[in-house]
Amino acid sequence: MSTVKLISEEMQDVEYITEEKEDGKKNYKIKGIFMQADIKNRNGRVYPMDTLEKEVERYTKNFVNQHRAYGELGHPDGPTVNLERVSHMITSLKKDGKNFIGEAKILSTPMGEIVKNLMKDGGKLGVSSRGLGSLEQKNGANYVKNDFHLATAADIVADPSAPNAFVEGIMEGKEWIWDNGTLVESELVKMRERINTRVRKKQANEDALELAHFLKML
Repeated sequence: MSTVKLISEEMQDVEYITEEKEDGKKNYKIKGIFMQADIKNRNGRVYPMDTLEKEVERYTKNFVNQHRAYGELGHPDGPTVNLERVSHMITSLKKDGKNFIGEAKILSTPMGEIVKNLMKDGGKLGVSSRGLGSLEQKNGANYVKNDFHLATAADIVADPSAPNAFVEGIMEGKEWIWDNGTLVESELVKMRERINTRVRKKQANEDALELAHFLKML
């Protein structure tokens, strides 16, 4: 089983959009660059255009178009979206040159209400994409390989300019494995394998002792 790493990239500039509905209530949205291709980012990574295009197409078809492209508030430490922390739904993700412009609607969830209040009070927010993939080092950069799998095009973060060490430590310190169709931390898989090995060895020893006892009785 091959391992992949959790990869996140932050974008600082998003536009706030407020639309008033007929009932007087307001829709809150954010819009901006969610991802970039063929550019070495400040984390030293490059997403080849063909890799990003292919994955954005899959993500758009299976999530954006199905109204289930959710994102969270903050920096999650795993590859799956936790519905209890969902704050917004990504409604559009379009290629524009080397950029992928995204738009997201802020939802009326507990985390979404926090985002709305931050927007109303003038707080500055950014977005952070989150995905799984392996890296290849070449030409002084880490190139994201074509096994890249997008978990969400955008989480909303309050510190898009957070130090790289924070992101590395929280987001990217773990490796993940596809185990029977489920993403599992590789360390947990290794631990399970070690336990199974010990169980097999113990069983083998017990079988050997039982066989030796049986032979003595002959």
